[in-house]
Order: sequence, then C-alpha cells, then structure tokens
Amino acid sequence: MSAAFAVWVVTSAGLAPNALADGPSPEQWYLTAMHAEDLWKVSTGKGIKVAVVDTGVNADTPSLRGQVIGRELSGVGVYGTIKDYDGHGTTVAEMIVGTGQGGGIKGLAPEARVIPLRVALSTLKDPVELKLTKLPAEGIRAAADSDARIINMSFGATAESPGLAEAVKYAASKGKLMFAGTGNDGQEGNGLAEFPAALPDVVGVAAADSKGTVGKFSHSGDFVDMTAPGLNISRWCDAEFKAYCTADGTSAASAIASASAALIWSAHPTWTANQVLRTMIDTAGRTWEKATPSKYLGYGLIRPRLVLERPGIDPGPADVDPLSRENGTEGGAPAVPVAATAPTSEPMSKGEGGVSTPWIVGAAVAGGLVIGGGILAALRTRRPA
Repeated sequence: MSAAFAVWVVTSAGLAPNALADGPSPEQWYLTAMHAEDLWKVSTGKGIKVAVVDTGVNADTPSLRGQVIGRELSGVGVYGTIKDYDGHGTTVAEMIVGTGQGGGIKGLAPEARVIPLRVALSTLKDPVELKLTKLPAEGIRAAADSDARIINMSFGATAESPGLAEAVKYAASKGKLMFAGTGNDGQEGNGLAEFPAALPDVVGVAAADSKGTVGKFSHSGDFVDMTAPGLNISRWCDAEFKAYCTADGTSAASAIASASAALIWSAHPTWTANQVLRTMIDTAGRTWEKATPSKYLGYGLIRPRLVLERPGIDPGPADVDPLSRENGTEGGAPAVPVAATAPTSEPMSKGEGGVSTPWIVGAAVAGGLVIGGGILAALRTRRPA
C-alpha cells in the first residue's frame, strides 16, 4: 500500500481565477523576460523528453494535446499517469512543453515532450487512489528506466520518502539530469533541507521574482544550486481544469530550469547531463565568485541564452560532475555558501550590456546567431539572520 509523501506544491496567491474562455492570458512574464521568442529561433527542445514525477498529467488540456507520452507506458510507478488528482503536475508539464493553445500556458521548451509519472503526494486524499499510486521513489525509478533525459521533481519534504535516495542514485547512474524545487516555507524560518532537492545528483532550484529578487518563501541552504522564475506565475487552480490561478513557488522554478536544460540539450544532443549542467552553472547570473555559491541563489540565475548563443561553448568533461563539491564526489569538503547582503537586483557590468533592467540585457550576436536580451541579472543574496 502506498503512503502519501508529504509535499509542498505551488499554492494560490489568493487572486481571482482566470477563466480560459474569457479571462486574460496566463501570467508568464518570464517568457518575455527571457526573450523566449528569440531562444526558440535557436532551440525549442525538440527531441528531448522530460519526465515529470508529480501528481499526474492531464494530457487533454488544449496546451498539452500531442505533448505527453503516457498512454503507452507500462510497469512499476506508472499507474494513472495521465490522470492528475491535483492539477499541479499538469501545470508543471505545461510550463515545460505547453503549446499555449486554447489560452493555456506556453512552455519554455514547446517541442520537447513530457513523460508523466504519477506518485502519491500529500494532496492525494482518495484512499483507493492512494493505495494504487506509487511512492516518489518508484516514480523516479520508472523515469530512470524511460528514455527521458531530464527528470523534474517539483515536490519535497523535510523527511526522505522510503527509497528516495537510492532511486535518485539509480537515475544518476542512468545519466539523467534531475531538478527539484528547494521548498516553499522559508518565510517561516524553516532552515531544514528539503528532499529530493538536498540529495546528491539533484539540482535544487530556488525561486525569484520578475525583478530578480529571491522569494522570501524559497528555502536557503547548501542544497540550493540555481535560481529560476517562481513568483506571480499561473497554475491550474485545481483538478477541474477550468481556470488558472496566480501562484508562487519553487515548483515553477524547477519546471523552468528543466525546460532550460531541454533547450540546451536539444541544441547539443551529444552532450552528457554533466555538460548541460556545467554550461548552465558557468553562464548563471551572479556577482559573487563561483567558488562560493550563495545559500539563497546557489550558482545564480539561469540564463540559457548565454549557452545557446555560443554554439562553440566548451561544456567541459563529459564524465566529471560539476556539483562534485556539493555531492561529495571530489574528495574535498562541500563548498561553503557565501553570506552576502539582502537580495537586490543589480545591473550587469558594462561588458555585459550596461543596462539596469534585471532580467533583460541588450541583444548579443555570437556564432552567427542573434538572440535578444533575456539574460537574468546577477543578484546579491541575503545575509543570514
């Protein structure tokens, strides 16, 4: 019998729902800020599959029709893959691969595809469904055995679900690149690590707003590896799939990080997970030394543009973990997170464009490819209390 894994999910910000038929478009400021239209001239994620280990995915929303690989899956951990009991997994899937049809959410990697793995999280209340639905570890193992290159895990808890660490280790052995949100109750003074984000081989993603400031709710610690948009973003209000609500959460940040990786991997299909992640780290927006990652923003804000605009970028060695210090695989002590000032957005240096808009820096030309601004500003982090 499955037991529900304690979980945080993106929660409604208390605003009125946006009906699909007559309401405004979903809130997706990050697509404009990251200049998605220009990114898509270089890569749309085509050929890349992303496993979404979550509450299931409704493959029949207008934005996800034809985008989900689920009906043909079989085996352990795949019960009810295209039946979403909460709406959370469908939101995550749309943020990654949605077409935007029918007024729905447009994904950052719209030509990638999603493989849904439905697992028992705390929002699953039906006792019959709970008994049939597998634990997160089983979903991760199923994702590891699939042909997905990326595994998105927009859930977490301060206690490890049974078998979670072993499942993540197994997925890493299969060459998967894994992302997870760092947690949503940081404003309550909760300094506890969240799993799976805190596990070795998982990239923990914190959430920032449109001004480039880390959200107060976003957990901090040495398990934070990167930061992505995660505030004032649309999600399905519930499993009725009738309207979107505005929400905050690191679930969204993880999804955008996964989609960014899909864009990069599609453009460089021969790279390994290590190489994709290394280029994301090397090009992340930060004002501190890379050797001392921030406890609030990790190695900085994701900027896939800086990878895609440089077709000759050096991804480094294929078999060396770029997070070896954090994962304890290089024999030394983990990197000590830097203590810095309160989170504020800063302009990039003049060499980077010299403008003060935090998420947009002027157009760049490299290797014959023109990609509009859309790079995230470097930030300072908060000093620990």
